[in-house]
Amino acid sequence: MITDLNQEIVLVADPGREEESIIRLSRVGFDHTTGYLQGGFETWKNSGKKIETVERITAVELEENYDEKLPIFDVRKNSEFESEHIIGAINIPLNKISSQLELFPRDQIFVIHCAGGYRSMIAASILKQNGFNNFKEIAGGFSEIKKTSIPKTSYHAQKTFL
Repeated sequence: MITDLNQEIVLVADPGREEESIIRLSRVGFDHTTGYLQGGFETWKNSGKKIETVERITAVELEENYDEKLPIFDVRKNSEFESEHIIGAINIPLNKISSQLELFPRDQIFVIHCAGGYRSMIAASILKQNGFNNFKEIAGGFSEIKKTSIPKTSYHAQKTFL
């Protein structure tokens, strides 16, 4: 993770997604993208440089293997979580993960998700940097989970965006 907002960044993005990546970075305060790697991740991988992967599953796969004892961490903002969430999920907003690592189990598999998959991939990066490899990330996040029969709270309109 980049802790210095003024750090210069060279993107490794999928071809055609460079501009979107730059926009998303700038929305969270990273305004110093200096360029991108032509050919994206495939170029990086083919060069023999070190890579790290995150195991992703679909919401349908989660539904098929759902167990209420499985720890599920929702990294959306508190207001999003309060609006609607998986029953029994634990809310640790992305901006608080680093200070609450002790809440994640090291001795069992757990699942993380956000609204659509972007924040949970950042959360996955933080977890990986801190030695966690025992988790799965939900592709498409809560927007896909909502389409399943996984038990969820009733929807309540957000009262705040915090």
